[in-house]
Amino acid sequence: MAIQAYVNFNGNCREAVEFYAKVFKTKEPEIMTYDEMPPDPDFVVSDEISKWVLHTSLDISGSTVMFSDVFPGMPLVIGNNVSLTIITDDETEIRDAFDRLKVEGRVDMELQETFWSKCFGSVEDKFGIIWQFNLDSGESI
Repeated sequence: MAIQAYVNFNGNCREAVEFYAKVFKTKEPEIMTYDEMPPDPDFVVSDEISKWVLHTSLDISGSTVMFSDVFPGMPLVIGNNVSLTIITDDETEIRDAFDRLKVEGRVDMELQETFWSKCFGSVEDKFGIIWQFNLDSGESI
């Protein structure tokens, strides 16, 4: 069984997913919007949120990450409620993605050698999502 991350946004999900698709060089995401869901009297879709993202996903380094905008009025804590970790044996991939994510973001830990990895770092992107990068050398610690 695989574990998949689900990241929620407050109206800017499309912008975030399109940004992540470029950062991680994935195919363009298929996006389902709120106006595509069946009518529900308990969840009336206003014109304001009709094009918000109901659901989409990206394949990032072999893992599916799902995304959506929360329905107005639902609680949302942006940022440290989700941390996504990319583990790969491709250091160039790590450095490229890290450099793209730190633009308008905040570096929590520069890419560096640690006791568990030859290249590890953490960055919070401009959308408040924390990304950790870990070079998998294939060695056990």
